[in-house]
Amino acid sequence: MENRQRYFIHLAYNGKNYNGWQIQENAPSVQAVVNDACSAIFQTEINVVGCGRTDSGVHARNFYAHIDLTEKLDRKNKTDSIKKLNGFLPDDIRILELLPVQPDAHARFSATSRIYEYWISTEKDPFNNDYVYYLFGEPDIKKMNLGANILFDYRDFTSFSKLHTDTKTNNCIIKQARWKKEGNKLIFTIQSDRFLRNMVRAIVGTLLDIGKGKISIEDLKKIIESKNRSNAGYSVPAKALFLTEVKYPPAIFQN
Repeated sequence: MENRQRYFIHLAYNGKNYNGWQIQENAPSVQAVVNDACSAIFQTEINVVGCGRTDSGVHARNFYAHIDLTEKLDRKNKTDSIKKLNGFLPDDIRILELLPVQPDAHARFSATSRIYEYWISTEKDPFNNDYVYYLFGEPDIKKMNLGANILFDYRDFTSFSKLHTDTKTNNCIIKQARWKKEGNKLIFTIQSDRFLRNMVRAIVGTLLDIGKGKISIEDLKKIIESKNRSNAGYSVPAKALFLTEVKYPPAIFQN
């Protein structure tokens, strides 16, 4: 495609009805739905490439995928394309923007970091149940933040990875990990250059074990150093996990 123009699709989705981003046989995925929409609107077969995989049921407030078009869209065509895509897509997926990028920009490999949030409620909330994890009793947030600080001392997070994945390395660089309390909500924010399958949910479950007094900070160190998933805590439900931000070098974007 000699005169191709690469675009980043900036989108958001509610993951409740999907088996994650990645296309899978016999299971609904966000990628398959976006592929169908783009192919229909741009009248050519398009396979979107996402910035990563989100687990089944996980949501994304900000997600990026790239596509190649035969030509650059002017402002009106871009606005019209976004409207048409949103008209074609179901209500739980929304296209926010189409961003022209350099030809070698890659939604996954050009990303420098990703940020996730996990939301916990310490009170039953029948109107928000699909998006928070209700926790009976309030854990010790100070101890959980002490545990979160330990994550910065390590690179290999095999103990928090789903087993039998096809990743070449389980090394990640944690750039942010912090709990905060807002009313009856506990919000965990974590930023890393990359994440392993199930990693955030396993970390949250293990830190909650610290907050409940089930394990100590020293136990957490031993868990990480064991590189054994069975030693870590439970995996908290996917419904309360949100991909909130993906960071890229500004130079990859075109005007």
